[in-house]
Formats: sequence, structure tokens, C-alpha cells
Amino acid sequence: MNRIGYFFLYACLIAVALFQILPLIWLFMFSLKSNAEIFAGSPFSLPSEFRWENYQKVWDGGIATYFFNSVWITVVAIILTVLFASMAAFAITRMRWKLSGLVLGLFMVGLMIPIHSALIPLYSMFLSVSLIDNPLAIVLTYTAYNLPITLMILLGFYYTLPHEIEEAAVIDGCSVNRMFFRIILPMTTPIMATTIVINMIYNWNEFVFVNTFISSEKYKTLTVGIQNFIGQYMTDWGAIGATLIISVLPIIIAFIFFSNKVVEGISSSAVKG
Repeated sequence: MNRIGYFFLYACLIAVALFQILPLIWLFMFSLKSNAEIFAGSPFSLPSEFRWENYQKVWDGGIATYFFNSVWITVVAIILTVLFASMAAFAITRMRWKLSGLVLGLFMVGLMIPIHSALIPLYSMFLSVSLIDNPLAIVLTYTAYNLPITLMILLGFYYTLPHEIEEAAVIDGCSVNRMFFRIILPMTTPIMATTIVINMIYNWNEFVFVNTFISSEKYKTLTVGIQNFIGQYMTDWGAIGATLIISVLPIIIAFIFFSNKVVEGISSSAVKG
């Protein structure tokens, strides 16, 4: 490709990048305006006065609690999901046992079940074991529903791992548990980064389960807590914009830190598969 071709290629990539960044810039400017500026002024105009107090207002108004709830629920659910899915992928692809195909089929059936079709049965089950208004119900639900897709992503990578590594470990007297945690799991870091990002996006943005199972303010997450700034007669739109910016930041940071690993994991599966 000649220089002119590279120039047009990079020009197109820059245009696409700017087009995708524009909504974030608009939302940031939106969060620094008052209601009067939002409705009376141009949507793309700069605020006449940067109202940083919108961020202080939402943080003092309870967003800090919702934010930390979202963080720890998301982190715990991701750890459990990726760990259980990795164990299942290791057992299905690297070990010989009669029911491995049946177990894999049961996991894949989970991909065909609409997520919220089990909302009422889940509510009844959690109610019977006193887990309604308990964040454990959210963690268990996220873990269970993300297991099939996480397992499906991991399977392709696990099938490509060389068996010679395990054979050498067995000869050296390595147990199955130690082999998994000390050898296999570190080798799958790139593909695990991909599953972590996918799980984080779902867990962080999920609304229906939290809104159904959680009623106490101290357990609510960001997606549900944002409703507190929507009133019957008056809505503070600048505060809502500030809340949205705070909720988007962790996803952006995750992509910045895991982007290389995600690309590496996808490319490794594609090449080896």
C-alpha cells in the first residue's frame, strides 16, 4: 500500500474514532450544565459556567454508595464466573470422563434461555431462602447467567493448548489441582482478559435483576440508584449527566488496561484454532 493509501486509511480511522468519542464529549459537557442551559441552549454548546458542583452533589447524594456496590458486586461476580468457567473448560477439554459431552451440552443450553425469562422463578427461589434484598442474590445470578458464554469463549483456547505441557507436569509429580492453578490458568491470561471485559460490561450495566431483587438503598447499584435524581416535578439533568460520566469511567479504564490482552486473546484463538 502506497503513502496515499495509508493517508486515507488513517484519515478514515481518525474520523471513526472522533465519531465514537463525540458522545462522551457531549455527555461530559452535558454534566457541567444547569437545566436552563440544557433546554434553552444548543446541545453542543459549551457551558457558560462549568458546574463541577454537579459531581459533588451526586457524590454526596448517595452515588458513592451505589458506585462501590457496583464495583464489589461486579468484581466478585467476575472472579467467580471466570474461575468456575475455567475449571469447567479444563475438565471438559483436558480430562477424560464419560459425561463431559453431556455437561458441555447443559452449559450450552444456558445460551438459549432468555435471561429475564427466569425472573419470576428466581424471585420465588430467592424469597424461599431469604435472599431477597441481599446482594448475594445478584452475585449468584450474574455468575450463573454469564457462565455459558464465558465457557464458550474459553473452550476454543483450551482445545489449542499443547498436551505435552501437562504430560511433563505429570511426570514431574504435579497434581491436577496444582497443574490447573500453576500451569494452565496462567497460560490462559489473554483469553481470560477477554471474558473479564465481557462480564464487566454486562454486570456493570445490568438493571432488571438489581431493580427486582434489591429494595434497600444501601445495596443498590449505579444503574438503579440513578433513578433518585429523577423527580416527579423536577429533574436535575446535570446531576444525571454527572452520574452517567461516573458510571462510564470504569468501563473505559477497563478497556484501556485490557485492550491489548483482549486483542491478543482473540488473535491467539484465531491463529491456533
